[in-house]
Amino acid sequence: MDWNLKLGLIVPSWNTVMEYEFQTLGGARTSMHSQRIKHTADTADNLNWLGTQAGSAAELLSHAKVNGICYGCTASGFLKSFTDDLEFERELEDSTGIASVVSSASIVRALQAMGVKKISVASPYEPWLNEELQRYLRQADFDILSIKGLGTQAHGSVTTQTVKELALSVIQSDTQAIFISCSNLRTLSIIDEIEAETGKLVVTSNQASFWGILNRLGNKEVIQSAGRLLREFR
Repeated sequence: MDWNLKLGLIVPSWNTVMEYEFQTLGGARTSMHSQRIKHTADTADNLNWLGTQAGSAAELLSHAKVNGICYGCTASGFLKSFTDDLEFERELEDSTGIASVVSSASIVRALQAMGVKKISVASPYEPWLNEELQRYLRQADFDILSIKGLGTQAHGSVTTQTVKELALSVIQSDTQAIFISCSNLRTLSIIDEIEAETGKLVVTSNQASFWGILNRLGNKEVIQSAGRLLREFR
């Protein structure tokens, strides 16, 4: 049961989902090492502040000599731009010497790798944050056909059945991919179900983030039971 991959993860302090889903995807071959940043409410100020703390969190993870680092707050990226995120990744790498990705940029890369343009979006977010999400993805050259949020900040308590129903409700006839946002939303167990039932590609924050850090490390391992992204777009 030895492991050959050490991953560092930076999460908001209230997040209870991302570490579990990363460890599930990594399995016995991966050890997860997390650093938490104080966060108890989604406001623009709080989300922007999270990013200012990422450098010190990454430095602490570098002491563990992890192979890669993922900054895992999806929503904070949506207040910036994809170009900003690319610079953010470079800053983390330059300061630690360790391959680094951020969740929001990994989502864009995943959708680009799939070759899709027309996206339907499901999230737990309140309207103001969904507006930022749309702006971010449109600036990255995607067409947002529909978007719907649950209007809650209790992301981790949302059931997978509710998430699935929400995802199904945003599908349009010409939807190429469904993006389910939020690293604190449980999605891993329903990705294959939604793809099988709808014939649509599904991208989620945690799945895309894990795909992103593996790609950054040059790891092309195929992972089953987590959607086509991790099976076919390696």
